Amino acid sequence: MSLILTSFFLLTTLLSANAGFVKKTYIIQMDKSAKPDSFSDHLEWYSSKVKSILSKSVEAEMDKEERIIYTYQTAFHGVAAMLSQEEAEKLEAEEGVVAIFPDTKYQLHTTRSPAFLGLEPRKTTNMWSEKLANHDVIVGVLDTGVWPEKYKSPRDQDGHGTHTAATVAGSPVHGANLLGYAYGTARGMAPGARIAAYKVCWTSGCFSSDILSAVDRAVDDGVDVLSISLGGGVSSYYRDSLSVSAFGAMEKGVFVSCSAGNAGPDPVSLTNVSPWITTVGASTMDRDFPADVRLGNGRKITGTSLYKGRSVLSLKKQYPLVYMGSNNTGIPDPRSLCLEGTLDSKLVSGKIVICDRGISPRVQKGQVVKNAGGVGMILTNTAANGEELVADCHLLPAVAIGEKEGKELKSYVLTSKKATATLAFLATRLGIRPSPVVAAFSSRGPNFLTLEILKPDFNILSGTSMSCPHVSGIAALLKARHPEWSPAAIKSALMTTAYVHDNTIKPLKDASNAEASTPYDHGAGHINPGRALDPGLVYDIEPQDYFEFLCTQKLTPSELGVFAKYSNRTCKHSLGSPGDLNYPAISVVFPHKNSTSVLTVHRTATNVGLPVSKYHVVVSSFKGASVKVEPETLSFTRKYQKLSYKVTFTTESQQTEPEFGGLVWKDGVHKVRSPIIITYLPPM
Repeated sequence: MSLILTSFFLLTTLLSANAGFVKKTYIIQMDKSAKPDSFSDHLEWYSSKVKSILSKSVEAEMDKEERIIYTYQTAFHGVAAMLSQEEAEKLEAEEGVVAIFPDTKYQLHTTRSPAFLGLEPRKTTNMWSEKLANHDVIVGVLDTGVWPEKYKSPRDQDGHGTHTAATVAGSPVHGANLLGYAYGTARGMAPGARIAAYKVCWTSGCFSSDILSAVDRAVDDGVDVLSISLGGGVSSYYRDSLSVSAFGAMEKGVFVSCSAGNAGPDPVSLTNVSPWITTVGASTMDRDFPADVRLGNGRKITGTSLYKGRSVLSLKKQYPLVYMGSNNTGIPDPRSLCLEGTLDSKLVSGKIVICDRGISPRVQKGQVVKNAGGVGMILTNTAANGEELVADCHLLPAVAIGEKEGKELKSYVLTSKKATATLAFLATRLGIRPSPVVAAFSSRGPNFLTLEILKPDFNILSGTSMSCPHVSGIAALLKARHPEWSPAAIKSALMTTAYVHDNTIKPLKDASNAEASTPYDHGAGHINPGRALDPGLVYDIEPQDYFEFLCTQKLTPSELGVFAKYSNRTCKHSLGSPGDLNYPAISVVFPHKNSTSVLTVHRTATNVGLPVSKYHVVVSSFKGASVKVEPETLSFTRKYQKLSYKVTFTTESQQTEPEFGGLVWKDGVHKVRSPIIITYLPPM
């Protein structure tokens, strides 16, 4: 035993010692202004810093491979390099080094299961162009690539990148359809915009070193809008390399749009929460692809499907139903999930099989059923999916249904020895009511880092991977119409003109529970592109204002330096609190107190409408606090004039849940709406 323990100890010691020599990718941010005059350019200086550490490394003496992978010099300054932990620690102490980030893995925000595809690091750009009226707008799309051994270029084989790019700026295609479904004209948001596609994903995932390179290249290429349909976990602003690079892009006048994520409906599940990033959730549209499950007991369940195969079930015949699980909420039976190799052909051959969602891809479950001899599939949602349905192009007759009806269907099968059904496919239906509805999978707020900054900013059609380029394309249209507008002005126009009612004139609903959604679900609302072109007023934010926001976040000087080194910014303490950032939404946080609390936030509106205009304010009432706006009227005498106001909140009755409302400025033509969120913190 002693010998074994000693051997284990020695092995552990050796592994621990060797761990310091294992090379990983690190991102080294440099202080651009600190370059000594002895270096001809920054790249030479960055390289010398890395080489100086390697000259002190024992391992580097035996390893002559090139360590630097990328250099960054536009939206971000520094390099990505392969280093051991020991080398990274040495480099961190060097003069001119601002921060060192580990290479972080991000994921695409798609509702399907994408293959993570390849990247050729130094061949990340592909552009084709068409002119927009008034302004030549370029949209940079960061997305997935393809297997490295096949296409070492921005060419897309997976389809995700093509889909996002086409959503931004695809040319009109008449007669577009999927096997006859959704027949019509397909077009992007801004078909006249130019597209620059940047591949950022390897077979092993999407890493921050590659994303930073794409952002840096895109800003250097002169893009006006960056569309980024991916994200990682939430970390402090200064630790998030995408947040830091997006800050640099914003400083250069680039509008950055990112998806919120597909981790809903859990609260506090969104990513990309920085206020200088536009964070996009997902919702449904007024088009559906209904399909019926017609049971032997005479009951009909309506679901959805895009099945259009040759094999069709007869509507005049009933087929045996089978479910391999149970109706309890314990550990699921792998057979109930229709996982590969779990179905016995003797039990499912010639039958319609009920499969629960989860673990394996939805369409793959149908293939498992088909391989086992099943003639059809009913895909049932679980608690994780609720009542939201996803239409898929299945490989055998299949219909997806919600959780509630799924439980009833399973009960029918488990209690009836002769349970039967058939499946009917009903083509495309338009004018679905209510719509839009917040998608159940759309990630939710509040913003874990800063409650005073509402996230997501708004919702738009389809999965968040595809909702993001909708916003990016509309932002390109606004940039074409108003080339002088800043990224914050474009974001403000999109948010303050968004709508919060569906086509039944009722509050937007949440697909996860069929209840009314809140700003934590839908942000400022659903985008109205036409109104966004003429918003009347905008809430503009300068790069220094965003930095002042960071100064309210209790960051150390070195942590603030991550955002300050490029423009030598310092805190002027112009914001009394995070809520004073001139954001298009208002969020206040009351600490728990027995006495009355008063909070005041300030906003400045810029007139982008008629030179002479007068706006009156309307504000919601709340149970827990009174609200006073001063002044109640804004009278503008010229275009681009700025007028300020303050909103004072006074607690009256501490509430146990957040309250939601809105503040609207009206001039008879425009309605400039800011959502309001009041959060009452519980006692510690």
